Amino acid sequence: MRVAAAIATVVALIAAPHATAQSTDHQAHHVSQASPAADMVDAEVRRVDKDAGKITLKHGELKSLDMGPMTMVFQVKDKAMLDKVKAGDKVRFAAAKIGGQLTVTAIEPGR
Repeated sequence: MRVAAAIATVVALIAAPHATAQSTDHQAHHVSQASPAADMVDAEVRRVDKDAGKITLKHGELKSLDMGPMTMVFQVKDKAMLDKVKAGDKVRFAAAKIGGQLTVTAIEPGR
């Protein structure tokens, strides 16, 4: 009987982290599926480098990347995004870390 109880305890200990990981993965999936508009941040375009596929933005807090307001250079997911903006434009954008690079994934005219 003690062996059965010990086995049940070991099985429960092994299964518990797996169940927690699944529920965390499931929750993370739902968080990542949040509306892109919810992740959009106000910014001002400071510089556009079409050849390099980069944009310099003075932006507000990027909660999704745990980053405070600052001015920085981002890669862009699609260079065609850069045809729609110029230095001085007010925009809203979303960014993600892709391949180790902070990358603008969406950009639209600001309000």
